[in-house]
This record gives sequence, C-alpha cells and structure tokens, in this order.
Amino acid sequence: MVEIKTDGELDAMREAGRVVAQALAAVQEAAAPGVSLRELDEVARGVLAGAGATSPFLGYQPGFAPIPFPAVICASVNDAVQHGIPSDYRLRDGDLLSVDCGARLDGWTGDAATTFSVGTPRPEDARLVADTRAALEAGTAAATVGHRIGDISHAVGSAARRGGYGVPEDFGGHGIGRRMHEDPHIPNRGRPGRGFPLRPGLALAIEPMFLAGGADACWTGEDGWTMYTADGSRAAHIEHTIAVTEAGPRLLTVL
Repeated sequence: MVEIKTDGELDAMREAGRVVAQALAAVQEAAAPGVSLRELDEVARGVLAGAGATSPFLGYQPGFAPIPFPAVICASVNDAVQHGIPSDYRLRDGDLLSVDCGARLDGWTGDAATTFSVGTPRPEDARLVADTRAALEAGTAAATVGHRIGDISHAVGSAARRGGYGVPEDFGGHGIGRRMHEDPHIPNRGRPGRGFPLRPGLALAIEPMFLAGGADACWTGEDGWTMYTADGSRAAHIEHTIAVTEAGPRLLTVL
C-alpha cells in the first residue's frame, strides 16, 4: 500500500534525512587510504547516536539475506555494487567506494547513498560517478505531480544506456516513510507514462546503480549480502530521498 505523507510528516522526514546527510559527509571525510571499512561504520554510528537517531540498516534481514545486516552503513568497494558489509578491509589509493546509510528519527526514515574515489581518482571512475549522479538528478526532475513511476525509471535507464552502463535487474528505488522500504518499487529502467501516478506527499528513495562494464549481470558474495558486477567492472550507487510536492521535487537527504 502506498502511503501519502502530510507536510508535517515530510518535515519530520527531512530531519531524519539531514542526519543521513551528516553521516555520509562524515564518512566521506574520514575515508582515506589505510582506513578500514569497519572504522567508517563507527564514524556513522557516532553521527546517528549524536543526533538521537537509530539505524534502519542494523539488524535488517530481508528474505534473501542469510543473516541480519550487522552495520549501519553499506560499504561497497570497486566491483561491489551495493550491500557491502563493513569489514577490516583497509582502503587503498584509487579505490571507488559506495556508501549507503539510513537514519530513523522520531519514527521517520531517511535513506541515501554516495560514491566517491579514495585518494587519487581514476578518470574513468570520475566519469562513472558524474554520470550516475546526473541520472539521479534526471530521475528526480521527473518526480513531479502528473508523472508516473515509469517516468523516473525511464529517465534513469536512458541515462545509463546513453553512457554505455549496465543496470542491475530487480534492484532500484522505493517508497519510504515510517519504514525504510515501502511501496512503490522504482525500477532503474522503465517506460514513460507507466506505473503508479505521482501525487503530492509521496516520498521516494531514487537510487541509480551503474555498472561500468556495460553488462547488467551481478552475483552475490559468500556473505549473502554483497552484490558484485559479474564482469568485475566498477560500480557506482547514488541515492537521495525526495518528496513529490506541488512545487516540485523536494530533496530530504541533504545538509
């Protein structure tokens, strides 16, 4: 069931989203060669605790997962697309890191992700990140009253294909509110004019995932969570929680 939020409820989601943005900014600032993924998770835990927020990631166990998720961020390196469990792996110069984070504050949830290079960026990684961010912006621009979910999906998917990127099947964005994952699902490919109509008060997490090698295929690692590109190419994952309003899309997961 799709839930429509009031203006006051969206304001509450904005506060949860602000905490997410603060956590992602702190993690990116701390990320450097030699720093472990587990240390970055501790940074995010500190931001959440300081804001009086909790993590919707910690202990989350969807049907596909063999264990509850043990961290407050997903930290996915290089060919890992998403759902990477923070480990003792120490970042190296030139690594491409995707970080996904959520926060629950006063009963409302925010969810966002960013991808960035650690140390010296590779030119091809910079292009991948820029194109993924541009796709998120295109999908967000399509999230207007009178459009449909398919318009968001088409904007994101068209950007992927123009850039020669792969897009994982069956993964995409989602509705969000009191729970991290709500209806409707937002595929990263689709046909315009199809799907659920966009109405004022609809809160959505839009999250392009682009695979640099151009193939869509992925596989899941031994931990049952981390998703990798099948061809070993690098991946980017960038996400914001937004609200559909009469005045246009409203970003909720920014500082």
